[in-house]
Amino acid sequence: MADSEPVTEQPSAPGDDAGGTEHPARRARHRSRGLGFLRETAIIVISALVLSWLIKSFLVQAFFIPSASMEDTLVEGDRVMVSRLVPDVLDVHRGDVVVFKDPGGWLDPVETVDRGPVGNAVADVMTFVGLLPQDTGEHLIKRVVGVPGDQVACCDAEGRVTVNGEPIEEPYTKPGSEPSEVDFDVTVPDGMVFVLGDNRQNSRDSRYNAGNPGGGFVPMSNVVGTAFATVWPVDRATLLRNPGDVFAEVPEP
Repeated sequence: MADSEPVTEQPSAPGDDAGGTEHPARRARHRSRGLGFLRETAIIVISALVLSWLIKSFLVQAFFIPSASMEDTLVEGDRVMVSRLVPDVLDVHRGDVVVFKDPGGWLDPVETVDRGPVGNAVADVMTFVGLLPQDTGEHLIKRVVGVPGDQVACCDAEGRVTVNGEPIEEPYTKPGSEPSEVDFDVTVPDGMVFVLGDNRQNSRDSRYNAGNPGGGFVPMSNVVGTAFATVWPVDRATLLRNPGDVFAEVPEP
């Protein structure tokens, strides 16, 4: 008969009691680590949201293009990045593509998409902090053709737009479109800009809003910023450069 080995009692693991349950001190440490992780995660998330909001409010904001009025420069469904430094820090220039708040009467009422209470709240928060592009329901995007003091007219003997008497060639307009199908001759008031869509025959711009607040001009205070890049869809990603040569020969008013 083989000798039997003596049976020895296994010591409890540090922090465990005899019944194998976790020691209260260890539970407290685990709970403290868990709370610390949640606190650090919350700080990171809140900091990221605040940073995103600051960037959107003061530097850059994304906008969604809902119509064809700026074709072929911008097409429906494009997402563009807009510099918020204009007009508070940087000036608005002729040729800039600007996003501006409706001065009144330019846009038809837009039916809001209902995503449900939770979906609406999430979308509102994401848009507010800049993680979703701003819906252009109360904003428009057009090209500045006249700045304060400019006389903008159309059309000259060759059917061109003139600024301060100087005819301009506009390579950014949609191929096949006319500079304007209606005649106009206006002087831009102080603190205002005169804007046209690149798709001239499909754009409700300054030409068609003379009877609305501002007389068809856009108050500088309504300008949100200058679009400087198309970022979505990826195959249309490009920089939106000011066509300075178009206005190079325009004399100052």
